Amino acid sequence: MDLRKIKKLIDLLEESNLAELEIKEGEEVVRLSRVPKGTVTAAPAAVHVPMPAVAAPAPVAAPVVAGEAAANLPAGHVVKAPMVGTFYASASPGAPAFVKVGQQVKAGETLGIIEAMKMFNQIEADVSGTVQAILIDNGQPVEFDQPMFVIA
Repeated sequence: MDLRKIKKLIDLLEESNLAELEIKEGEEVVRLSRVPKGTVTAAPAAVHVPMPAVAAPAPVAAPVVAGEAAANLPAGHVVKAPMVGTFYASASPGAPAFVKVGQQVKAGETLGIIEAMKMFNQIEADVSGTVQAILIDNGQPVEFDQPMFVIA
């Protein structure tokens, strides 16, 4: 199936109230589904496939960076990344950053942008206060639920 047709189907799904769309063209099948915002989906059930026995490598101790980072955060409300992507502090490369440490912000004010799959998503303050810390650099990749800002 043509990629342009798939993109049109995605647009159709986004514009409609449909939760799922399946199209069959001969032997080709395209199935698109979306989850409404605010809902939680269960992970698909794991399928056990027997694999030949291979000597396992010695386990490597994982660094405790997340716990240490959480302990070193200033007091206040932590704004976390709602998705995986690339963080940008300003709207364009030459523009000033949306916020700086010490700046007063209101709830709903843009703190930065996360680019995910060629979509630019504004990250907004969910509380009013003063930006105590910016925990991520411009252009840095972010993980889901990664602390980005501290507002007090």
